[in-house]
Amino acid sequence: MQHNPQIILGIDPGTLVMGYGLIAIDKSNVSLVEMGVLQLAKNKDHIERLELIYKKMESLIKIHCPVAVAIEAPFFGKNVQSMLKLGRAQGVAMAAAMMSGLKAVEYAPRKIKQSITGRGNATKEQVWEMLQHTLKFKETVQFMDASDAVAVALCHHYQAKIPKADKNGIVIKKTTKKAGSWEAFVTNNPGRVK
Repeated sequence: MQHNPQIILGIDPGTLVMGYGLIAIDKSNVSLVEMGVLQLAKNKDHIERLELIYKKMESLIKIHCPVAVAIEAPFFGKNVQSMLKLGRAQGVAMAAAMMSGLKAVEYAPRKIKQSITGRGNATKEQVWEMLQHTLKFKETVQFMDASDAVAVALCHHYQAKIPKADKNGIVIKKTTKKAGSWEAFVTNNPGRVK
C-alpha cells in the first residue's frame, strides 16, 4: 500500500488578496504542492469577499485533505477599520478550517520569519529565497502573499508536531505518560531495559 504524504495548508489572510500555500511532508522530505492567491479587490462588498474566502478554504481543504491549517496572525496597524476587516478575513478562514474538522493555528509574522530564515526581521525577499532553497523549487512568485502563505505552512511544520500516520494514512494517537514514570522511561529507552 502506498504512503500518503501529510499536507499543511498555510494562509496569509487579507481582504484584497488572500495568499495560500500547501506543502507536503513525506517522512523527512518537505515539498511544495501548490501556492497562489485569491484576488478579492474586484468585489466591492466586504461580505462577498468573506464568502469567497470561505469557499476557497473549503475547496482547498476538499481537494488536498490537509492535516493542519496554519494562519498568519495580523500585525497591528494604526488603521482600526483595516484591522477589523483583516480580523474578519482571518476568522472566516479559521471557521472554514474548523467546519472541516481541522484546528487552525496562528503564527506571528516575526515568528514565521525567524522560523524560516533564523531572523525575525528578515525581508520578504529573504524569506522567499530561503523557501526556494528549502523546498527546492525555482518558480517565481507574482504575489508575496502566496510566498507568505507557504512560509506559514513551513513554520507550522517546524514548530508543531504533526500527528504521525500509519502506512494507510490513519493518524496514530500518542498515549500520554507521566514524564517521570517507569512506563515513560521504558517507552523512551527500549534498548536499556533488560
